[in-house]
Amino acid sequence: MSDPHRQSVPDHSWERLNPLQVGRYAEYLVKMEFTRLGFSVFGAEVDDRGIDMVVRTDAAQYFDVQVKSSRKLSYIFLSKDKFEIAKNVLAAIVIFFEGEPPRLFLIPSTAWKNPDALLRDRDYGSGRKSKPEWGINVSRRNLPLLDRFAFEKIAQRHMT
Repeated sequence: MSDPHRQSVPDHSWERLNPLQVGRYAEYLVKMEFTRLGFSVFGAEVDDRGIDMVVRTDAAQYFDVQVKSSRKLSYIFLSKDKFEIAKNVLAAIVIFFEGEPPRLFLIPSTAWKNPDALLRDRDYGSGRKSKPEWGINVSRRNLPLLDRFAFEKIAQRHMT
């Protein structure tokens, strides 16, 4: 039964959401996808280390996950002081293209050991405004390079 007072919203309309809402939606979506795949998910109560959630695969294995989102082709970065290279650290990337379902990717932090056109290693040096960072250069040309990090494929391959 439809509500006559509810405004009709087109499916996958992201432009009406503010940046905080988009980020929150991305975090919840990533939590739900991990849960759907059978993992235990624990939210971070305090975000002082850049970890948005902890995902446990069994009693002996867990992953720290940082979630980043974007509504366009852009450069996404993770500060090196909050995102370390370790076998149990992952970046969940959610890209929202207007009119399309969100695209989810899961990048193991160890992938940055071999930077390429997509994955960037930036150390700006002393005296610069920007802190050292790991980057994801999401451009039209690099978009196909993200396919190797499809969320479900990486979750099942690296976490089971």
